[in-house]
Amino acid sequence: MGVQKKTRKFAQVKRIIGQRDARLKKNQDKGETEGKRKAKGDEKVREMYHHPSNPSPSPSPIRQTPFPPSLLIDPPLSPQVSSSLFFQYNTALVPPYSILVDTNFLSHTIQNHLDLLPAMMDCLYAKCTPVITSCVMAELEKLGPKYRLALRIARDERWDRLKCDHKGVYADDCLVDRVMKHKVYIIATNDRDLKRRVRKIPGVPIMSVARGKYVIERLPDAPEK
Repeated sequence: MGVQKKTRKFAQVKRIIGQRDARLKKNQDKGETEGKRKAKGDEKVREMYHHPSNPSPSPSPIRQTPFPPSLLIDPPLSPQVSSSLFFQYNTALVPPYSILVDTNFLSHTIQNHLDLLPAMMDCLYAKCTPVITSCVMAELEKLGPKYRLALRIARDERWDRLKCDHKGVYADDCLVDRVMKHKVYIIATNDRDLKRRVRKIPGVPIMSVARGKYVIERLPDAPEK
């Protein structure tokens, strides 16, 4: 009697235990650590935080722990906005207007043959008071005889004087610092750099010389021309 031949089964593969099989030892250890971690998380949820400044927390059987130090840090303070501002509108600017005059503005006034005070009043249709700081006076004195007419105009006794208590005689920094602290002034200048710096400060109008007259920008109540 002949031996029966065994036909080979196609696509037959040996069975191997998967890497995520629960019977492996490493997977068993991993499951134990995850179980402990979940148990700790449940305990943290049951804890009730109280601030250490509270002298008498309410008695409770729940375990109490203080706030972590990161929660006790004060939030960063935002820059304080002037109380005279209503959005971009400065309610502190009312006639008579106080106008801080720059060195550059005086030289353009002379070049265009303008009278300082009447031209300001023609621009704003209101009473104006030019204000000369000690920094502007010092700059005009340093510029020499070329600016002698501007210095003569600045020395007029009708204008208000402001004494500066800082070091140096750079007028641009002085004017910007003054309008940031007190938003009751109009800046009169033709300097491009100073204009760019003042435009970043909300509620401060700028007066300049253009087309043979004074023009004003960023003043909502200014008359249209």
